[in-house]
Amino acid sequence: MDNRNLIIAMALSMAILVFWQWYFVEPQLEAERQQAEMLAEQRSSNGELPSPSASGQNAAMPGTIAADRPADTAARITIDAPSVTGSLSLQGGRFDDLTLLGYRTTQDAEAPDVALFRKQESELPYFAEFGWISSDAGQAAPSGQTIWQSADSLLSPGQPVRLRWNNGSGLLFEREITINEDYLITVTDRVSSNAAAPVVLNPYGLVRRFGTPSTLGIYILHEGPLGVFDETLDEQDYGDLKDAGSEGIKIDPERPGGWIGITDKYWLAALIPTQSETVDYSMRSLGGAGDRYQTDFLGAAVQLAPGGSVSWSANLFAGAKQVALLDKYADELNIANFDLAIDFGWFYFLTKPFFYAITWLNGLLGNFGLAILSFTVLMRLALYPLASKSYRSMGKMRELAPKIQQLREQAGDDRAKMQQEMMALYKREKVNPAAGCLPILLQIPVFFALYKVLYVSIEMRHAPFFGWIQDLSAIDPTSMFNLFGLLPYSTDFLPQFLNVGIWPILMGISMFLQMRMNPPPPDPIQAKIFQYMPIFFTFLLAGFPAGLVIYWTWNNTLSIAQQWWITRSMKKG
Repeated sequence: MDNRNLIIAMALSMAILVFWQWYFVEPQLEAERQQAEMLAEQRSSNGELPSPSASGQNAAMPGTIAADRPADTAARITIDAPSVTGSLSLQGGRFDDLTLLGYRTTQDAEAPDVALFRKQESELPYFAEFGWISSDAGQAAPSGQTIWQSADSLLSPGQPVRLRWNNGSGLLFEREITINEDYLITVTDRVSSNAAAPVVLNPYGLVRRFGTPSTLGIYILHEGPLGVFDETLDEQDYGDLKDAGSEGIKIDPERPGGWIGITDKYWLAALIPTQSETVDYSMRSLGGAGDRYQTDFLGAAVQLAPGGSVSWSANLFAGAKQVALLDKYADELNIANFDLAIDFGWFYFLTKPFFYAITWLNGLLGNFGLAILSFTVLMRLALYPLASKSYRSMGKMRELAPKIQQLREQAGDDRAKMQQEMMALYKREKVNPAAGCLPILLQIPVFFALYKVLYVSIEMRHAPFFGWIQDLSAIDPTSMFNLFGLLPYSTDFLPQFLNVGIWPILMGISMFLQMRMNPPPPDPIQAKIFQYMPIFFTFLLAGFPAGLVIYWTWNNTLSIAQQWWITRSMKKG
């Protein structure tokens, strides 16, 4: 009866998972796609910076939220760098047109490059802006509608751009913008005063995004607002900002430094104030028609005396989340935990070293797939002493299988006696029945760390292997339901876990062969469950990146070879 109930419970659990995927997850993903299309047709409203509250600083909110988004008719300065192209608008001095060179939207050779920032008049604007907030109503500060003046026409490495704006009341605002070869923009603001009275100013920076982007919506990857404050990572979903209301989520760090921005899976727009300064940060969902999200910082108030000047500098990272590049800027600019913009996960201490090891092997072999296979061999060699001990223990367990079966027949339905006799047998023969689980336990953190490397590292994006695998970070594109492409119809209508490709099937076969070499569990229920595990994992890994499935298959193959060798040596001994 207990066995029957267990089998029924397992069947019901699988049925619930299938039902949930088919009737809830798939419709939700479709609804998100439709929402993204609807947002793309809307014309969202525009507004000025809702400034973060500055305790005791009297920073006022400049402007109001406009009903319509006016077209940007101001002149533009061309941006031309090795890694990006686009333009800078003299209206507000906004970075609102930035395309990442070398990263196409798909693997199609004719596909366009990825557009990170988008203009004011586009369907879904996305931009960064820097400026000042004045506490004096009689002294205007440049806003998002201010038209700056400039004699320059090109921003490129080694060729900065200088902007000027006079507020007509004694304040002259000057800005110098530089860009390097790898996604880093530096903005240096200077304000000079000929006013009759002191003026209090607060520097600010913001990243604003229109529309709720379509995210993968899975807990293993964060997409949305994030930042590091007091050297601690803070991640918020778009829904969190909506729930927070108009006040948003405010962060008042105790230590200087930090950074804030918005991340996608592979792309990042991050504001990096001077790391020696203490600033206030906030993440918010703005009002008006349509969804609008903003991350910003507000610097401490500075007093500008008549005849004096003040300056402020900040950086903007807008580009691809390359691991080595983020590490480089973290060192050069002393940015705490800048690499956490990449969601390395709980096993960070393994994921990052694994990434560097696989990248190094790729440099030697010229193929990330071969690098993964070589890395697996190195891992097997590192874990060989533990695996050898485990496999020898399992070999002894296999030899004891007839004796265990005899004890089971003698004990009958007396489970307590059966367990007692088995423990005595293990003790006499000096066998640890749990030793066979050790390789599996060691594989769990390795598996998840490698999964993160393949899933979140842009270096793995569109990295080909051989044959039909042209992107190791994507799932196996074949499916057994159209005979792996031989039948002329698509299987995209099926849930992902049913679209089982060639590599998941090979993985299932390797897992089946590996389990056949292991001694069966003494408990018949466990033995029955273990028989179905290869089938379960075949469907489970159908939705995982192909690189990870290749790793698992190759690792199983190496385990089979290693176990065969150890068993053979035991028989000779």
